Amino acid sequence: MSQLTKRNENYSKWYNEIVVKSGLAEFSGVRGFMIIKPYGYSLWDRMKTILDKMLKLTGHQNVYFPLLIPKSAFSKEKEHTEIFSEGCAVVTHSRLKKNQNKEELIVDPESKLQEELVIRPTSESIIWKTYKRWIQSYRDLPILFNQWGNAIRWEMRTRLFLRTTEFLWQEGHTAHSTEKEAIEEAIKILNIYTDFSEKFMAIPVLQGIKPYMDKFYGSEKTYCIEALMQDGKALQIGTSHFLGQNFSKAFDVKFTNFNGKKEYVWSTSWGVSTRLIGGLIMSHSDDKGLILPPKIAPIQIVIIPIYCEEKYDFINKIAKKILNILEKEGIRVKYDDRIILTPGWKFHEYEMKGIPIRISIGKNEIQNEKVEIFRRDTYEKTYAPWINLKNSIPKLLDKIQNNIYKKALKRTQELIIQSDYYNDFKNQINRSGGFIFAHWDGTKNTGKKIQEETEATIRFIPLLKEKEKGKCIYSGNPSLQRVVFSKSY
Repeated sequence: MSQLTKRNENYSKWYNEIVVKSGLAEFSGVRGFMIIKPYGYSLWDRMKTILDKMLKLTGHQNVYFPLLIPKSAFSKEKEHTEIFSEGCAVVTHSRLKKNQNKEELIVDPESKLQEELVIRPTSESIIWKTYKRWIQSYRDLPILFNQWGNAIRWEMRTRLFLRTTEFLWQEGHTAHSTEKEAIEEAIKILNIYTDFSEKFMAIPVLQGIKPYMDKFYGSEKTYCIEALMQDGKALQIGTSHFLGQNFSKAFDVKFTNFNGKKEYVWSTSWGVSTRLIGGLIMSHSDDKGLILPPKIAPIQIVIIPIYCEEKYDFINKIAKKILNILEKEGIRVKYDDRIILTPGWKFHEYEMKGIPIRISIGKNEIQNEKVEIFRRDTYEKTYAPWINLKNSIPKLLDKIQNNIYKKALKRTQELIIQSDYYNDFKNQINRSGGFIFAHWDGTKNTGKKIQEETEATIRFIPLLKEKEKGKCIYSGNPSLQRVVFSKSY
């Protein structure tokens, strides 16, 4: 396997090479669309399994709604339609036919649909059209639904996992009888996303609220979590939207409350996507490939035999015994006994794939009744008796998980900076990036000017930080509180 471009030489190229060389994904023959390969999908599947359990434990149920949305339904909520219509893919005909020469396929003009169908960029429209049938009384509420699927939003500039025209995701859509309950739901989901990111993906995040000009179109308030990547740029990990009554009013979804009066339903929507895989790569990986936290890794341990002819059978026997011991402990293990590849080739392959632990066993290990244990996160090698692996390996996996998180947390904390002077702000953004807490006068124009001059945007308004009056870092006008600026993906 060839070496990767170094991060400090070309971060973007390094990222793309990791995605391809580790076997996560590759570009397809269709612009903006990617092929997620088995290893990449197993990583997404692992994320789905964990997050799905977290959502179900809080009362959410999985459903599936159609991929195609009638244009009339999609256009109901005006603010929502205005932004998403720019990137919509639309189905206009129902079939193809051969041309007159019968040499190629063309769209059959006689198959034009009576109403165009929008391929979902998000599902609020089709779901609220359905909720109108399902919701009549307070007894029908709350509805706590989640959908795993895909969406399409045309993208001009694409990057594997981070920004593609088609992406996989989950989208939650809930309906409530009170404003308070809907807001609590939106924050609850934000906290679930935070726990998932920090405890499983080992990515520290900050919680916030998007400024009014960047909130989800059709919402009253957008909550978000954002993380810093190794190059000092921010990545939005997930969002949770308090939709108020905007969609229930657009689709005329009312319910009879406990007092017998009709009122509009309150709602939320929220989601994370395969962008998480991009965040995982950029948060932890190094110049030799992926580094995966054990809790999220599809394979936690790979066992590699170092064969010699006279000990072949015995090495194989011990390796399989270790495999069985670890699998019984619930550890995700792979035994790579391919004899057509050298151990060195396999070592390089699994370093590139980010397998947290590699166990090697050969003639010398057999003689000493030990195995060699290699940690992907630190490159440390140790030797341990194979009879003790049942107890030592789970502890080591926890240690690796904690070490990866602490390393990312330390880097993030070092790049959280408070700034009161615009020149210092610009120097910091250009030098190492980071989350910069600075005053903003609340106007869209000021945010636009700062972005034009520095490429930094307002990522969020801190959720838990106390308000602090001051002067806008750019205009000098009064500011009610600090917001967080950063360059971003």
